[in-house]
Amino acid sequence: MALWPELADLEFTLWYVNAAGVRTRCLAAGSGEPLILLHGAGGHLETYVRNIKPLAAYYRVFAFDMLGHGYTDKPDYDYELPHYVRHTLDVMDALGVKRAHFSGESLGGWVAAKLAAAHPERVNRLVLNTAGGLTADPAVMDRLRTLSLKAVAEANRDNVRTRLEWLMHDKKMVTDDLVESRYRIYTQPGFLKAMEHIMCLQIMDIRRRSMLTDDELRSIEAPSLVIWTSHDPSGAVEVGERFARTIPDARLVVMQDCGHWPQFENAPLFNRLMLDFLAGREVEVAAAE
Repeated sequence: MALWPELADLEFTLWYVNAAGVRTRCLAAGSGEPLILLHGAGGHLETYVRNIKPLAAYYRVFAFDMLGHGYTDKPDYDYELPHYVRHTLDVMDALGVKRAHFSGESLGGWVAAKLAAAHPERVNRLVLNTAGGLTADPAVMDRLRTLSLKAVAEANRDNVRTRLEWLMHDKKMVTDDLVESRYRIYTQPGFLKAMEHIMCLQIMDIRRRSMLTDDELRSIEAPSLVIWTSHDPSGAVEVGERFARTIPDARLVVMQDCGHWPQFENAPLFNRLMLDFLAGREVEVAAAE
């Protein structure tokens, strides 16, 4: 499965925007209401390469490398949640987007939830996909930090593959093309320092002060869809249930036979769930079973 050929017949723009001084790699496609896609820790906009085209048939889709990630600038400080939220707002301002739908995976969901709680006027509908921010499991945190730092400090394609396999229930989904895309990012000069800044959220005291509170979740006004999976390595389905139970206007769908990247492992189902939810149609739980 190749990555960029997924977009071969799609008209899109890939460029850099100046987000309050942070040079940020951004992709835009389609027309209609804005939809912003936020990737996870150590990721990049290619996280959504299997989703952009179907979603862009109905929405103006934006995917960008978050602060310190991908090919976006990497300032020399630890990236905590306020930094990610501020950068996302700065990207929106640079794009002229006042209000958008959001879909965030892992760290991206954590950022999107924080943003929705603090800036409800900027968020229309909200999709939280295996989102972070509710748990602080030392074993999970140590595993993610160890794999991520090793993939950069001892950069080779095998170590990058091992890091990507952590995301997937079906390890065969980690293709050579996906490995190569991330390997080139991880071997940029200075990326080890950036990864250390990214992985600060896997250090317990930093993570705890950044976690989502029940008050924040209860304050989210946006209609919300929580997508969890049957085999998420970051947390059990109960974590998704807590998100859905605490956010006032939220529902939960559990995608079967997927890990931490359901938007990639089962893109057709993920895209259908997204489109139904964003259009205000009933999201069928049975569709995910």
